[in-house]
Amino acid sequence: MDYFLHETSIVDKDCQIGKGTKIWHFSHIMSGSQIGEGCNIGQNVVISPKVTIGNNVKIQNNVSVYTGVQCEDDVFLGPSVVFTNVINPRSFISRKESFLPTIIRRGASIGANATIVCGNTIGEYALVGAGSVVTKDVLPYALVVGNPAKQVGWVCRCGCRLEKDELKKKMVCKECSEEYELEDNSLISK
Repeated sequence: MDYFLHETSIVDKDCQIGKGTKIWHFSHIMSGSQIGEGCNIGQNVVISPKVTIGNNVKIQNNVSVYTGVQCEDDVFLGPSVVFTNVINPRSFISRKESFLPTIIRRGASIGANATIVCGNTIGEYALVGAGSVVTKDVLPYALVVGNPAKQVGWVCRCGCRLEKDELKKKMVCKECSEEYELEDNSLISK
């Protein structure tokens, strides 16, 4: 094995797990899942069948990543993030054919206790605030908070909130000095 698996965790047959990944206590990686290299899977995490997790993904404790969810590289999922995979669940009706895809794009971060309703895409480097409920797509680099989540600003690739520099007519990160331009409600790195 090229990865670490805590003795209390279970990895079903037919899973692919990348080199250097760590799977901690009481987690279950289910059949057909693919997990990239250098990931950190916290305690009590469930990765459902056929889920794809990219490289360098951090999944904190108590997260269930259900079938239909795809996390690209460098994604962060905070403690107790919740994903759904059916819009209208009923215990007495099987809707496995109705699972809606949810895509978390490269570098996006989702805060603790956020809920991501299925069928939505979280854009590259977006930041979903803790406790938010995402009911629609989130733009790349967008900062969203609340229930339902609403965009309240923009964040840099490094995760810091961007501020408008009126002299340069650009958005600038005070942390790393990266500059962005806003064109047609999309943030473009310069």
